[in-house]
Amino acid sequence: MALLAGLIIYSIYLDQIIARKFEGQKWHLPAQVFSRSMAIYPGAAVSHSQLIAELKLLGYRKVANPRQVGEFSASSTRVDLWRRPFLHPQGSQAEQRVMITFDSQGVESVARQSDNRQLAVFHLEPVLLDRMIAGDGEDRLFVDAQQMPKAIVDALILVEDRSFYEHHGVNPFAIVRAALVNLSAGRTVQGGSTLTQQLAKNFFLSSERSIVRKLREALMAIIIDFRYDKDEILEAYLNEVYMGQDKARAVHGMGLASQFYFGRPIAELTLPQQAFLVAVIKGPSYYNPWRYPERAQARRDLVLRLLMEAQQLSVAQYKVAVDSPLGLRQFDKSVQQKLPAFFAVVRHELSERYGDALLQQSGIKVYTTLDPMAQEAAETAVESTMKQLAKRDKALQVGMVVTDKYSAGIAAMVGDKVPSYYGFNRAVEIRRPIGSLIKPFVYASALTQADKYTLATPLKDEPITLTNQHGQTWSPQNVDKQFSGQVPLLTAFKKSMNVPTVNLGMAIGTDAVATTLDKAGWPDKISEYPSMLLGAVNGSPLMVAQVYQTLADNGRYRQLSAVTHVLDMDNQALAGSPIKTHQAIPVASDFLVRHAMTQVTQSGTASRLGRAFPGVTLAGKTGTSNDSRDSWFAGFDERNVASVWVGRDDNGKTGLYGSSGAMAVYQEFLRQRAPISLRRTPVEGVVQGYFDRDTGVAQEADCDNVMALPALRESYRPVRNCGQPLSWWQKLTGS
Repeated sequence: MALLAGLIIYSIYLDQIIARKFEGQKWHLPAQVFSRSMAIYPGAAVSHSQLIAELKLLGYRKVANPRQVGEFSASSTRVDLWRRPFLHPQGSQAEQRVMITFDSQGVESVARQSDNRQLAVFHLEPVLLDRMIAGDGEDRLFVDAQQMPKAIVDALILVEDRSFYEHHGVNPFAIVRAALVNLSAGRTVQGGSTLTQQLAKNFFLSSERSIVRKLREALMAIIIDFRYDKDEILEAYLNEVYMGQDKARAVHGMGLASQFYFGRPIAELTLPQQAFLVAVIKGPSYYNPWRYPERAQARRDLVLRLLMEAQQLSVAQYKVAVDSPLGLRQFDKSVQQKLPAFFAVVRHELSERYGDALLQQSGIKVYTTLDPMAQEAAETAVESTMKQLAKRDKALQVGMVVTDKYSAGIAAMVGDKVPSYYGFNRAVEIRRPIGSLIKPFVYASALTQADKYTLATPLKDEPITLTNQHGQTWSPQNVDKQFSGQVPLLTAFKKSMNVPTVNLGMAIGTDAVATTLDKAGWPDKISEYPSMLLGAVNGSPLMVAQVYQTLADNGRYRQLSAVTHVLDMDNQALAGSPIKTHQAIPVASDFLVRHAMTQVTQSGTASRLGRAFPGVTLAGKTGTSNDSRDSWFAGFDERNVASVWVGRDDNGKTGLYGSSGAMAVYQEFLRQRAPISLRRTPVEGVVQGYFDRDTGVAQEADCDNVMALPALRESYRPVRNCGQPLSWWQKLTGS
């Protein structure tokens, strides 16, 4: 009776432990981190090839005619897509079949197949980039019982516990049978544990082999079976079972195993793939399909044979299934993306906007701005270009940031010439002189003064010496050490001439330039010395990307971000601090600067870039610091803004200009991710002007020696008579 009383008391104790686990939070689910959700709408800057690449990345299958979710077909100008259902930050999206049509500018139309209705916007599901796991090292994707394929459940019960629905947590007959088999074999070849016992061990116990542990496991299994229904037990097992190892991460549950082995959601697995997931439970290391493919396939085929013998598969279905390959994902593509630079920014932003405790919550979903295709292109560009540059200097390093012009989100980031390197993030952490990358903000400051400056205004290009309050002198030089007397403002800009820029900056005031840069999003205080006009301002690729994003976005400052939404375990949005925004540069003035930047790529210091992509309008600016220590480039097409730095960590000389170092990385990026030509949308307040090439005076269109340039309406007052003296009749009549 004492033993019975002790057993009852101990059972009550175990019951409380089990109840807390089952009725509370069964697992600490890792925070899921997603990429941006590609938005497709009429006029979207998405090409036909880019959409197909995105679909392949998401694991969609290309077929002749889509017949189920997760499939698509494509012609030269159309894509017929059957999209999966998914959770969007703004609400659940149902499965939907659409026809997407393309023209030379991008997306032409999006029509729903069921009724041919034109859609204003259509989203693809985001890519699951990573899961920020807890300290236990376990990783899983929860799948509820209703979403679990029936074949997996049937096969699991057949292989692991045929009497699952009959026993009460423990199967004495299976234990006796296993004991006899093991005795006759002289070793352990068969187990007698039920699914419920395995669950009890995985949830509450260690893998220690002892009679005490087995008795405790059996008692807990009986309690679990008494308290909870079979389907709930089965759901817990299917999400808890150990399925393999992804480097340091333990893969738990069928949902994550589907992604780990096949790279697609469990609902889209073929029957042989579902059978493999059940097969691998017996020994994930022993049946590792990448290391032991024949062993793994034989085990899968055994599961298929058991399904056939149980008449859950026909003989024909069985033959087709066993003849199919395993269909594994490429092993070199981890379930988790290697994005150390980007994830460092994500973690920092989550802490700043949502608080340090956010990642301690279970089951949160973080939606980011990362564009997987842009990231892949950036990494490829960095690796290939830096490999070439290493032939002249192995110590060269790189930092690169790409933004989405429309959302002001960070689309890609690389912080090292080895993109997967976890360490110093040069995209964010370096502070180096930005050189001529500051010049667009000098010219933007001037062009806001419509009564004084146009793109045609002559600027002095003569020797100049400036003296500071300590008597020290500074005599800036052009790169070629030559002077031309005077040049039009546009020529000084596109040729990146130093002396005219300094003359212009001193005329408008260094304080005006510093103010423009500050409004555009430069986070650090700027020392207003004349040398700042030529880029004696320290910054990082992220800081440069921020201010160039402002230029690309019609002069509108929007704080760059890496996180768009955060949902809690119940899929409710969490409130974070808002993103800052304001108009930093007048829209019309910004248009003139962007026009000047397109001339840089056509006939200026970045003309090699323009020649590499004929017929595509790009905007850009090269930058080089003193003694060629830092090579910079910043530019944009219709979709992305990019900022690139190339230099040495020890600040040594590189011998590179902006065009030969950083621009080479950007050029390779565009080869990997075909650019979309800038759309020169008319801007209110900007007109087509005509100016005398020598004097910069506004003229009529039919005058001689004029150049056509965009101009602010208020600054364009053409001189009648093409600058010639008026006749007495014109003076009298005012004609």
